[in-house]
Amino acid sequence: MLTVISPEKIYLSAGTVVKSPATWQDYQGLCDRRGDGSIPRIKYRCGEVLLMSPLPKHGREASLIADIIKVLLDHSGREYDAFTPVTMQLPEESGIEPDYCFYINHWQEISGKERIDWRNDPPPDLVLEIDVTSYSEVMDYLPYQVPEVWLFRKQQLFIYQLQDNNYCAKLQSQYFPEINLADVVAQCWEIAYQRNTSAAIRHLKQWLTALS
Repeated sequence: MLTVISPEKIYLSAGTVVKSPATWQDYQGLCDRRGDGSIPRIKYRCGEVLLMSPLPKHGREASLIADIIKVLLDHSGREYDAFTPVTMQLPEESGIEPDYCFYINHWQEISGKERIDWRNDPPPDLVLEIDVTSYSEVMDYLPYQVPEVWLFRKQQLFIYQLQDNNYCAKLQSQYFPEINLADVVAQCWEIAYQRNTSAAIRHLKQWLTALS
């Protein structure tokens, strides 16, 4: 697999993860070299930088589960804002790029903003991470105090909620307490891979309509 990290260029083959000791200034330099693109993904934590070039599987699953979240929110009549890609940064401490983030309870507080101040504005209410290459870690969101993180790993959905400055695994989401999300995601994933994403989302909409 080809990896190039130089003052002029950053390139990683799909599926590659690179980890290296680094300063905050090193991290900022890598972000500047990448420019306006979103690949590779770049993360900074605890004096190290991680770079990852996602596989197509990564993007497909992120899109599918984000669509599931949107359908569930729309079905319940809840307003929200969603972002991807987005870079969350706390200078000298953390830099991270979630696959998707949702403002549900606090959408009004960031409505219309072109930039979010991660030190003063509220964090996303829900963050989605797809882990295909062992790059994603729930605890990376602790500095931002994100209330709920969804981690999709090996075809399974794991839900974590912030409690006493730690993330605890939960069976249900605080935003969809009546929905068995593990079953919903598993069924949609199966339909998406047997046919396509649109078929999976149509199935979910029909199922929700039948429940109403």
